[in-house]
Amino acid sequence: MPVEVPWKSGVWTTLPVAAAERDGHLVVTAAEGSDAWRHTSYGFVHDNEHALLTDWDREQAVEVTFTVDYDGDFDQAGMLIRADEEHWIKTGVEFSDGALGVGAVVTDIKSDWSNAPVPEWAGTEVTIRVSRIADGVVIRAKSGDEPWRLVRLAPVNPELELQAGPYCAAPTRSGLTVDFASWRLTEPDAEIH
Repeated sequence: MPVEVPWKSGVWTTLPVAAAERDGHLVVTAAEGSDAWRHTSYGFVHDNEHALLTDWDREQAVEVTFTVDYDGDFDQAGMLIRADEEHWIKTGVEFSDGALGVGAVVTDIKSDWSNAPVPEWAGTEVTIRVSRIADGVVIRAKSGDEPWRLVRLAPVNPELELQAGPYCAAPTRSGLTVDFASWRLTEPDAEIH
């Protein structure tokens, strides 16, 4: 049985420009220049994303639902999973190279990036779901009522204590506002396939 996580129970990694509850949703406005990335290819470190995090009990899955209503370069929203500034995963929907993509950035001192096009997700409600299985994190996503898609199976030290919750960032512009409809805990995936 899913359990809603109250918005007020999280702590921001970096305060957004604005965050307000409206009809049970959390509406967040990101600061221009906000992002999460470490070193790889670009050579910079950004650690100023807007993530609302709580401790993650490995016996539960975490789900975040938000509306994909943005089209600025590198606008992004979804979920952040974090151990510390050098060990984290961000996953969600990002607008890059002129199109929306679902993907993940897995960071173990340096970041990587996976991305698959989902232009049909524009204007829809997307849910990101993460579960811990052994030494990994299984990331799934879906738009509306469609079936879950496997986004990534990422390695994670099983001894790490992690936090998880909704996040957004706007690396190149001001004015990105994301409507998060829910943040909940539910039964984790029992297997990868």
